[in-house]
Amino acid sequence: MRGRIEVLQPGLFSTIQDTGRFGFAKFGVPGSGAMDSYAATMANLILNNNPDAAVLEMTQMGPKLKFSAPVKIVITGANLSPRINNDNIKNNKIISIAAGDVLSFGKRILGARAYLGIAGGFRTEVILQSRSWYKDLTAYSRLEKGILLDYNAGDQKVVVTASSVKTNFDYLTQNDLEVNPGPEFHKLSSEEKNGIFSKKFHVSRNNNRMGIQLEEIIPNNLQPIITGPVVAGTVQFTPGGRLIILMRDCQTTGGYPRILQLKESSINLLAQKVQGDEISFFKPVAMDRK
Repeated sequence: MRGRIEVLQPGLFSTIQDTGRFGFAKFGVPGSGAMDSYAATMANLILNNNPDAAVLEMTQMGPKLKFSAPVKIVITGANLSPRINNDNIKNNKIISIAAGDVLSFGKRILGARAYLGIAGGFRTEVILQSRSWYKDLTAYSRLEKGILLDYNAGDQKVVVTASSVKTNFDYLTQNDLEVNPGPEFHKLSSEEKNGIFSKKFHVSRNNNRMGIQLEEIIPNNLQPIITGPVVAGTVQFTPGGRLIILMRDCQTTGGYPRILQLKESSINLLAQKVQGDEISFFKPVAMDRK
């Protein structure tokens, strides 16, 4: 039996995402996928879904959604004060939804991005082997009022259990990004390297699913490079001295020196930051020898 979610209010910025597109970078197609892959995966695992199942990613201010048929859901990631009808609900807990129930969100308490998982996953369109929304590639690039999102209500016969799924969202309160050296890291002087690893940075207003620019400016004496491949987590060093950390919807090539590369866990951590939040770069011991 097919169920539908009606979007009563879209929230700030919400999109359908899965683990993203693979193998299309040579055509200039971004990988996309959930900004916080850990939180999205946990939503699916708690529901006993395939880890690749599509979820709804909600940024800072969540939407208001009405369900047409019974289904089980879970919310993970940021705490955006979720409610069913007028009752508060908790993250990381399976919630049974009845036909006509309304899911809404209130004040942002912690983190930036929450994920709505639904038993059986969303049944939205598949483009280039992924349900992830991306502008000019999929029918929608963000949630809009009146959109109907299909799900398979028949999957409620699936046995769901959270007894064996352990979650750890401590990273929502952490600020250190663990990195590896990027292809141009060796071109930095010792002074420039020390400056990057000793300085506290702050997330600027220029942050979205493509990339997150940091507020602080540091001297840059590097020469431009020939355009090269980039991926989510690549840290670019602009001629003006700013650092830009590329995220899931980033372009596939770039011409700024790639000085650092975030680990996957650090991409997830950064995805939960908002404008003004403090971050710093943490280098593995091995980088001291480079």
